[in-house]
Amino acid sequence: MQLNFNCAPTLIGSVPYTDPAEACATISKHLKDLPAWPQLPRRVNLENLYIQYSEGFPGIEIENEKIRVEKGADFDNELEKIYTDAHEDKSDRYAVSKEYAAGLHSFASGQKSKIPLAKGQLIGPVSWGLCVTDHSGKGIIYDDALADATGKFLRLKAAWQEAFLGSIARQTVIFIDEPYLTSLGSAFIALPNEQISQLISEVLTGISGIKGIHCCGSTDWSLLLNLPVDIISFDAYNYLDSILCYQEDLCSFVKKGRAVAWGIVPNDEDVLRKESVATLYDRFCDALAPLTREGIPIRDLVRQSIITPTCGLASLSPDAVEQVFELLNGVSGRIRRKYS
Repeated sequence: MQLNFNCAPTLIGSVPYTDPAEACATISKHLKDLPAWPQLPRRVNLENLYIQYSEGFPGIEIENEKIRVEKGADFDNELEKIYTDAHEDKSDRYAVSKEYAAGLHSFASGQKSKIPLAKGQLIGPVSWGLCVTDHSGKGIIYDDALADATGKFLRLKAAWQEAFLGSIARQTVIFIDEPYLTSLGSAFIALPNEQISQLISEVLTGISGIKGIHCCGSTDWSLLLNLPVDIISFDAYNYLDSILCYQEDLCSFVKKGRAVAWGIVPNDEDVLRKESVATLYDRFCDALAPLTREGIPIRDLVRQSIITPTCGLASLSPDAVEQVFELLNGVSGRIRRKYS
């Protein structure tokens, strides 16, 4: 099946607003074809990307931006419950509450009727397992039992989110965000690729619809491009050369009808001031050129593309976010006028 997004613009996830209604209104105004629910880390620290999905994991303790697991008296029984629920595909207990994701719930409640598409996102198991630590300060991903539980826990979170968004959209797109994979191959991530693939694939099995993976820097793209995903999302503004080092894998991915989310609009205010629809459109065309030279028709690439910012927008001012939205829509519109 060939995916057809036709260069629809969307978000990675985070925005700088603190009012969920304002965030959702802005998204509804600008992202009509592929709206995404907004993560609001400035509203409260519970909406931090890593903390946001910790709700319900056994022994979780949060201190400012730090998350750790403390094994209490009932810890093993609670961990066993995750395994049981995963085996029975019971995701109801793994909801993300309004307290942890006000933007998600505001986004859903604001829909008067079913929309064609809705995008959601959650943290990936590698990044979460490295960020959440045990009592010694070591990432729980290095504990075999906790790593396995992490994959199953986030799989259930993904399944719940897909079902929740499915109540307001005819089709859903769920992205797994793996920012820590930029350190793949370094001493910081002392994990075999096989384990990384297995953990991410575990989470992906919780998503029955369209599924994607996002990494905002340089990584081993051959590993990600060979995962069972429909969309690969990356920072095409700063790291295009990184993924083109794996051009054969990328071409194979696209020829199977899968999609690429091109992070072509920068999320840095100083850089934003230097860019325009024209300059970013040229960047996008330059990014596609190596694939067209490999025989992939330009119109297929346009159909199978999504236009995004390079990463989250929480660090920007609201005015800069408006500029990002304008550039996203401007680039998308220009591409569509030329090729649709």
